[in-house]
Amino acid sequence: MLRPASLIPDDVPDLARFVTDVADRIGSGAALEDAVANDDTPVFVARAPGRLDVMGGIADYSGSLVLQWPILEATRVALRPSATQWISITSVGRDRPDRHCDVPLDLVADQRHPYDEVRAWFAAEPTRHWAAYVAGVFHVLAREHDVRFSTGAAILVESDVPEGKGVSSSAAIEAATIEAVIAAWPVTIDPRLRAIRCQQVENLIVGAPCGVMDQMAAICGDAGALMSLLCQPAEFRGSVPLPDRLRLWGIDSGIRHAVTGADYGAVRVGAFMGYRILAELAEFPVRAGDREGHVRVDDRRWHGYLANVGRDTFRRFAPDIPETLDGTEFLARYHGTTDLVTRVEASRRYAVRTPTAHPIHEHERVTAWARELAEPSVNALRLGELMYESHASYSACGLGSDGTDRLVALAREAGTARGIYGAKITGGGSGGTVAILADAGAGDTVRAIARRYADETGRDAYLFEGSSPGAARVGAVRLDPV
Repeated sequence: MLRPASLIPDDVPDLARFVTDVADRIGSGAALEDAVANDDTPVFVARAPGRLDVMGGIADYSGSLVLQWPILEATRVALRPSATQWISITSVGRDRPDRHCDVPLDLVADQRHPYDEVRAWFAAEPTRHWAAYVAGVFHVLAREHDVRFSTGAAILVESDVPEGKGVSSSAAIEAATIEAVIAAWPVTIDPRLRAIRCQQVENLIVGAPCGVMDQMAAICGDAGALMSLLCQPAEFRGSVPLPDRLRLWGIDSGIRHAVTGADYGAVRVGAFMGYRILAELAEFPVRAGDREGHVRVDDRRWHGYLANVGRDTFRRFAPDIPETLDGTEFLARYHGTTDLVTRVEASRRYAVRTPTAHPIHEHERVTAWARELAEPSVNALRLGELMYESHASYSACGLGSDGTDRLVALAREAGTARGIYGAKITGGGSGGTVAILADAGAGDTVRAIARRYADETGRDAYLFEGSSPGAARVGAVRLDPV
């Protein structure tokens, strides 16, 4: 029998329910039980929410300010140290079959294994790729914090953050996992750095070129408020409450989204190509980087971030930035980009000018959004206009979809007369979820938009409603045998 060593906060009832389920599982000899050394081994439980990208989105990797809303849906992780030499992971799902993966401890705990080698192991077999989000945490902590994992762990994962919906199911599982791991192997890592380590899991082990905003929201977010982050690289600016008269919702388009997709990656590459060209035009010193296709720029003006270029400066340089450019031509002339997460493919042609323009303008839009929220009387119409502008910019980058465009159109059609102020595609784009800003009493209108969309398209239109705290706000719960 297990008993929590501390009280579970009242604002996370899903965690209290999961704790009870874990205790029942262990009592019945299910997952977490067969791998432990003895009955005295404690269990560490943590949870982390997904997030609704309200403003900022793909501009995070270019240094933009971002505003993120931690959603009600969360991922929960239960971890029990074991006497085995495996990280034994079981993922249980409500709408899919359970998954299981045994990861060799010496693969992820040995600091001598380079990130590329660990990533290749997970990528080699499709049935084990999902486990990289969990087991990758161990390898990052071993390499970056010298955490010594001499024994393995049995891990149970449960999530109601939908996958492929653009609400960051990946960050939620990473954030919940790291919270449980640092409690089980006591190590002090501040919340901001935890988020950066989770981003490294996704970049270096999973192989997804995401920014850090998702992990920061999953770890540092407060319920009912926007997590504000300046991504240079991760300057947490606290939580920004919405006025009581406003609410945020998300409607899933039913079109699967993935940051590992080609469109997101190509837009990111195009943005870094644009920054490299701007550095040349501004006559910044450039030298060889850490690998082929990577360069270092001595940028004392913009500090390496497109978000700092500014609209007027970009307008002056824009005619000299090509709309599109072949990878071969770019590499021959500029030798590479400053991005260590992506590579310019010589055989591919990239859009450059538009992906470069997006984060410059988006940073200004997000800054204006945050400034408006600080006013005594918030102009919701202005907030909505900025969301629509952001959505249009996504589409210009090639990251739109028919489903998300239709949801935004339905929001516009409902309009302010029915309490709807703005809507935009979220996260990496190319499907996924649309964020909607509306009056607090406009829930029926938002639900009607979702129903109409589902009727028109035949797709499910899951509605995200409500908020919950990040992993660091709750902490890990220790369950002790009694």
